[in-house]
Amino acid sequence: MSGHCNCGCDGHSHDHTEEQSKYDLVLNDYPAAMSDNEVAEKVKQIIEAKVEANNTAEVKKLLFGCIDLTTLKCTDNDESVLRLTEKVNEFEDKYPEIPSVAAMCVYPNFAKLVSESLEVESVGIACVSGGFPSSQTYQEIKVAETAMAVYDGATEIDIVLCVGKFLSGDYESVCDEIQELKSVCGENTLKVILETGALGSAENIKKASILSIYSGADFIKTSTGKESPAATPEAAYIMCQTIKEYYDKTGNKIGFKAAGGINTVHEALVYYTIVKETLGEEWLNKELFRIGTSRLANLLLSDILGSETKHF
Repeated sequence: MSGHCNCGCDGHSHDHTEEQSKYDLVLNDYPAAMSDNEVAEKVKQIIEAKVEANNTAEVKKLLFGCIDLTTLKCTDNDESVLRLTEKVNEFEDKYPEIPSVAAMCVYPNFAKLVSESLEVESVGIACVSGGFPSSQTYQEIKVAETAMAVYDGATEIDIVLCVGKFLSGDYESVCDEIQELKSVCGENTLKVILETGALGSAENIKKASILSIYSGADFIKTSTGKESPAATPEAAYIMCQTIKEYYDKTGNKIGFKAAGGINTVHEALVYYTIVKETLGEEWLNKELFRIGTSRLANLLLSDILGSETKHF
C-alpha cells in the first residue's frame, strides 16, 4: 500500500498508514521472536516424556474420528471418489464401536458427487480451494472456486496462505484474501494452510498463524503435503502455542489441523500429544483437531483391531 496521498486532502491531517499498520499492531500483540532451537528442544522433551502414555486404544479411536480422509491425486475420478465415499458409508455398520472419520477431503469438482452420495451425516465434506496447492492464481478465481465448492455441498474449505506475498511482507493482501474467502464460506469452516515448510522459520510460522487467525480462519493447518518438509512437530507446536495465546486473549477457540506426510500411527500420536500438552483436553475433538491423511486410516484401524485391516 502506497504511503502517497491521492485523495486531494490538501495537507489536512489524517493517517494514511492505518490500513498498513493494523497488521503490525496485531503482530505486536503476539510477539513472534522464537528460537528454532528452543522450539525443537521443547518438542523433543514433550515427545520423550508424554507420547508413550497416549499410546492407547482409546486415543487411537479418538484420532480416527479426527481424520480428514483425503484423496488429492491427479488420477482421481468419479469412480475412485465414489468408491471412497461408499467405504465411508459402509464403515458405520461394519465398525460401530469406532467413530467415523471427521470429513472427506477432495478437489472441489467432486463436492457435488460426495454431497449426493455420502450418507453419514456426521462426516463433513472438505474441499481444497483457492488455487490449491500453490495459491498462485487470480483472487477472482479463488473466490469463484470456493463459492462453487460451497454451492455444490462442501461444508469445509481448505485454502493455502499466499506464501509469496507473506514472505514479501504484503500482509494486507494476504489478510484481505483470507477475509474475502471466509465471507464466501459463511458459516462453513475455513481452514488456512500455512505451508510451514516454505515459511523457513519459527518466527514466520508464528506470524502466519496470527495473521490467518486475525483474518477469520476457523482452523490453521500445517501443509498441503505437496511441499517438503510437510508437517513437522515443531511447526505444530508453534501453531498450537499461537492458538493458545489467542484463546487466552480473546476466549475464541481456533482449530488445529496437522496434514502432509503423516504416515504412521506414532506420528499421529505425536500430534495428539502436542495438542494435548499445549492446548489441553478441550481441543481433543474433531471440532478443534484434525489430521489430514490418505494413509493413516487403515493403519490406525489395524492398530485398534489388532490385525491388518484395509477398509479404505
